[in-house]
Amino acid sequence: MFKYIQNLKIVVWKEGKYFVAQCLNVDVSSFGKSQKEAVSNVKEALELYFEDTKKPVIPKIERPQILSFNSRV
Repeated sequence: MFKYIQNLKIVVWKEGKYFVAQCLNVDVSSFGKSQKEAVSNVKEALELYFEDTKKPVIPKIERPQILSFNSRV
């Protein structure tokens, strides 16, 4: 049973025909056919990630920004 409530930040984007949801606080992500499914899947993945952690250390993410730049690829 989880004893700690944390405010986790999740970013969601469309990639091809799927939505990807990624947690910014810890390196956990998942995907789904809809945004709702992707968020539900990443929440489940986060629960599994923290399942055996007695007291998780989670970095605080404040005001994330999406920036773009040009790059030669």
